[in-house]
Amino acid sequence: MAVTISTKEFAERRRKLMGLMAPDSIAILPAAPERVRNRDVLHPFRQDSDFQYLTGFGEPEAVLALIPGREHGEAVLFCKERNPEKELWDGFLVGPEGAIEQYGLDDAFPIADIDDILPGMIEGRSRVYYPLGKDDAFDTRVMDWVKVIRSKVRAGAHPPGEFVALEHLLHDLRLYKSAGEVKVMAKAAEISAEAHCNAMKRARKGGYEYNLEAELIRTFMDHGARSTAYPSIVGSGANGCILHYIENSAPLKEGDLVLIDAGCELDCYASDITRTFPVSGKFSPEQKALYEVVLEAQYAAIDAVRPGNHWNHSHEAALRVLTQGLIDLGLLSGDVDDAIAEEAYKPFFMHRTGHWLGLDVHDVGDYKVGDAWRQLEPGMALTVEPGLYIAPDNTSVDEKWRGIGIRIEDDVVVTKDGCRVLTDGVPKTVADIEALMAD
Repeated sequence: MAVTISTKEFAERRRKLMGLMAPDSIAILPAAPERVRNRDVLHPFRQDSDFQYLTGFGEPEAVLALIPGREHGEAVLFCKERNPEKELWDGFLVGPEGAIEQYGLDDAFPIADIDDILPGMIEGRSRVYYPLGKDDAFDTRVMDWVKVIRSKVRAGAHPPGEFVALEHLLHDLRLYKSAGEVKVMAKAAEISAEAHCNAMKRARKGGYEYNLEAELIRTFMDHGARSTAYPSIVGSGANGCILHYIENSAPLKEGDLVLIDAGCELDCYASDITRTFPVSGKFSPEQKALYEVVLEAQYAAIDAVRPGNHWNHSHEAALRVLTQGLIDLGLLSGDVDDAIAEEAYKPFFMHRTGHWLGLDVHDVGDYKVGDAWRQLEPGMALTVEPGLYIAPDNTSVDEKWRGIGIRIEDDVVVTKDGCRVLTDGVPKTVADIEALMAD
């Protein structure tokens, strides 16, 4: 049975957003445009995350209008009309009637009529919420609608006097995941965990990085997750030290580690897992030593994900363990506090320990409120992903360490008394990884 967000939940999200809007306002949000891949071939369509959050409607050429207090329905969708001839070529369209019946919108109109209808809906509203500056063409269109109203001022029309970024309200709502959202994200995590396990097993056969990428995608597809949440990173050997490596073309060599950072997207919700493992199925002493430091750092960071702690707590916890580990292994020297203060760890750990997760892999939501780190609260979803990367050309360390890149990443949701790890279906201890790869 498919795990999806209910029509009722989408309606509740719209209700919550309108509850935050000024009573005499309107919110306008366009669907994502279609993107040309090359010549007359389009990229597979993926809905705008904000639009998806409020509608679940998966077609381009659509605009949502939310109008608190409108007598004939507050949630209005403009979308493409049914057209049997077009549908013969491009597939089924929902149409305005279907948008009301299937998606729970209050009212719907053909997108072709928007220039005639929407200015009348904007007229008399003091405030317009929309994604300012996100799409130049849509900015122009909104202004054109306002100009239509302004041209009728002498006839008594009232143009809006204020324009507000919709994201200011909407993204704070998206930051807190509902039980339904967590269920979908947990399923995406389960699928991605299985994919990582399959890739680990496949690595023993040798081949190329892209063979492991193919195993990931095959598993995603087998479970109905037809999209990756982001381009998969499959970096073997020194490629594991390139943070956003996506070439995935190098041969798998005995004695090398492989770093895989990959996750599927399910119902537009992202998963995001990183595991690092040896092609041979056995860690070398140096690989194991560094790996154990990263794993200890991740455990410390996950333990810091709990209500009452702020966003940066987990990063601080991981950073302390990583820095102390580098000192213990002789890759850094001196006192751990001094090393952190001087950022001596930066050549080995140059990124943050995590990010928000949801409809976007790097999901929306402020990390600070004012000048203070945001307090973690139940329902927030994030990744925890410390790493260590010893560049192959780092001559400041012994040669035996060079070219080793390690990252361990899991998806977690803040609960009332701590956090829930969604991605624990894929092993991450040295013993468990080696046991899986020995099967």
